[in-house]
Amino acid sequence: MKVEEGEEVVLVDENGKRCLLNTSSKKRKIKGFGIVDPKTFIGMDYGTKTRLSQKDVWILKPSSFDRWGSLRRKAQIILPKDAAHIIVNCSIVPGCVVVEGGIGSGSLTCILSQVVGKEGKIISYERRKDFKKFAERNLRDVGLGENIEIKERDITEGIEERDVDAVILDIPNPWDVVEHAYNALKVGGYFCSYSPLVSQVERTVKTLREYPFIEIRTIETLQREMVVVEKGVRPSFDMLGHTGYLTFARKVLEV
Repeated sequence: MKVEEGEEVVLVDENGKRCLLNTSSKKRKIKGFGIVDPKTFIGMDYGTKTRLSQKDVWILKPSSFDRWGSLRRKAQIILPKDAAHIIVNCSIVPGCVVVEGGIGSGSLTCILSQVVGKEGKIISYERRKDFKKFAERNLRDVGLGENIEIKERDITEGIEERDVDAVILDIPNPWDVVEHAYNALKVGGYFCSYSPLVSQVERTVKTLREYPFIEIRTIETLQREMVVVEKGVRPSFDMLGHTGYLTFARKVLEV
């Protein structure tokens, strides 16, 4: 399959560094890759290895991970190890409507947007104008945004949507949104909050128990890569440890 004009491609070097760009964009300097003219890739086969001014790179169609990895970061982001649990535990599938509180750099939004697809929608509440603008540009740069609506509003003041499939929060005080989330969710819909501190989890769970939610639980995900060499295999000395606690709950009519 050959690269066509207007398509997005991702350049990946031998160290896993990646750069996502559109073949219709202008020549520019990209950190770590040097001067790049995207139009030169038009007509090349995907999977081809080519030489740029500074290094060899492979040209590939962007994957979900490539888009996520190409985002610029302004705040602490939700990593794939946590995003995967959010997707599975909140039963997010194509066509779902998800309300998100606190968009940050757009990390989770990027992943969720690709999961729910064209038939689904992500509505993100972000009270800070600078984060909203940063996330909008970030998502646009990786070719996303058609199924995303970003509202410059404080989600603790209320959620306008009703009968949504999930409400996912990455804010310091998720307990202040529990009632709003309950009113916005469809029966059987999921609540999720991402919190770095145990004290935040305790207060959130306490508030969840005041409403008709079941299956209330909190998990922490740790991740360690394995180093594979000719002499054998060992765990990496660098471990991706604590990032945050994920608290889940499911809406019912009564408990």
